[in-house]
Amino acid sequence: MMKVSLHTLGCKVNYAETAQLISKFEELGYQITEFGEESDIIIINTCSVTNNADVEARKIIRRAKRNSPNAFLGVMGCYAQLKPQEVAQIQGVDGVFGQREKFRIPSIIHNYLNGEKTQVNVSCIEDLPFETALTTDNELRTRAFLKIQDGCNYFCSFCTIPYARGRSRSIDFSLLPKQFKKIIQSGYKEVVISGINLGDYKSKNGENFTDVVKLISKLNYDLRVRISSIEPNLLNNEIIDIVANSSNFCKHFHIPLQSGSAEILRKMKRRYKPEYYYNLIEKINKKIPNCGIGIDVIVGFPGETEEKFMETYEFLEKLSFSYLHVFTYSERDNTPAVKYPNPVPINERKKRTNILRNLSLSKKKQFYKKQIGNTLVVIPETYDNSNNTWKSWSDNYVRVKFNASENLNKEFYSIFIENAEEEYVNGKLIG
Repeated sequence: MMKVSLHTLGCKVNYAETAQLISKFEELGYQITEFGEESDIIIINTCSVTNNADVEARKIIRRAKRNSPNAFLGVMGCYAQLKPQEVAQIQGVDGVFGQREKFRIPSIIHNYLNGEKTQVNVSCIEDLPFETALTTDNELRTRAFLKIQDGCNYFCSFCTIPYARGRSRSIDFSLLPKQFKKIIQSGYKEVVISGINLGDYKSKNGENFTDVVKLISKLNYDLRVRISSIEPNLLNNEIIDIVANSSNFCKHFHIPLQSGSAEILRKMKRRYKPEYYYNLIEKINKKIPNCGIGIDVIVGFPGETEEKFMETYEFLEKLSFSYLHVFTYSERDNTPAVKYPNPVPINERKKRTNILRNLSLSKKKQFYKKQIGNTLVVIPETYDNSNNTWKSWSDNYVRVKFNASENLNKEFYSIFIENAEEEYVNGKLIG
C-alpha cells in the first residue's frame, strides 16, 4: 500500500480542501501518514497571500524532499495556480496542480509517477465549479470547517486571490441541511462556516449569506456555529441581530479593516470608509456584549506615510475589539498596488507591524481581563496530563484553561473564569 502525506499552508479553506483530498486518497486505497514521515507521495497545499507565504512554501517543499528523497512531490494551492512555472523549477517538485485540477490529484497522479520531468497541470480558472470541503482541526473532532463559498469578485488593489481562486461561487443552498446533518453525525460539536469571501455567498436560486444565517439559526442541533472572516460591508444588521439572539451562533466575528485611513482604503479599493467600520464595531458591541472581535490590518501599503499610519493606530486604539491579525504589505505581481508610487521602506513596514502587534497584545489582555467573573462555555479540546488541565476555546474566542478529569466527553461545559494570563484565562468547571 502506497503511503501519502499532506501538508497545508494558509487559510481555513485550504485545510478543508486538504481534508477532502485525504478522503479521496483513502477511497483509492492509499495509506495516509504524518507529514515528515517517509512517504511514497507528498502533496503540499500552498498559500500565496504574501511574498513570505511563497518563501515558506519553498522551504517546506525542499524540506519534504530531503525527508523522502524518492517520493513523488506534488504542489497545489494558490502559489501553484499563480506561479506554476516558478513552482515547477523548485528542486524536487514532480507535479504542479492548479485549482481546477486539485480534487482530481489522486485519480491522475499515477500518470506522473514514472515521469522524467516535472509535470505542470494548471489550467484556466474561468467558470470553476464549486466544490465543498469539510475538515476537523484536532484529534478530538470537536471543531469542523465547512467551506460554503470560494473565490472573490472584489479585486482589492493589493490582492491576488481572485487570480488564484477565481470568481465567487457557492454551495447550493438546498445542500446545506445535509452538510450540517453530516457534521452532527460525525460527532462534531462546533463548525466554522468558511469561504474566501464568505459574506458574498450566493446560491443559484438567489439565496444570500443572510439566508444561510437564518437557516442555521433554525437548526435544532446540539452544535455551535462560528462565522469565519466576513467583509464589513457584507455584515448587515439582520445577521448581527440573529447572532445576538441565537443559541447556535458563537458570539465572535472576524472583520477585516486593513487600514484606518480613508485615503489608504480608497487606494486599496476597499468598499467602506473608516466611519462605517467604526459604527459597525460599536453596533456589534452594543447588541452583543462581550463579543469577541478580530480585525485584519495591513501596514506599509504604498503611500502610507507616518501620519496615515498613525490614523490607523489611533483609529484602532479607540475601538473595542479582542485581537488583531497584522500583515506586513508585500508587493504581489499582477496587482495594481505593485505600481503605486511612494513605497514604504521594508524596515519601516516591520516597525509598524510590531507597533500594531503590541497594540493587539494590549487589547487582548484587556478583553481577557473582562472575562474574570464571567461564565464561558467551552468544548474540551487538548489535555495536559502533567497538570490535569484542559485547554479550549470559548464561544467568544477566548483561550480557556481549567482543571478536570481527562475523561470529559465532547460536550459543552460551563467554566467560571477566576483570573487571566497573557494567553489564557483560568477557570473552574461548574457544569
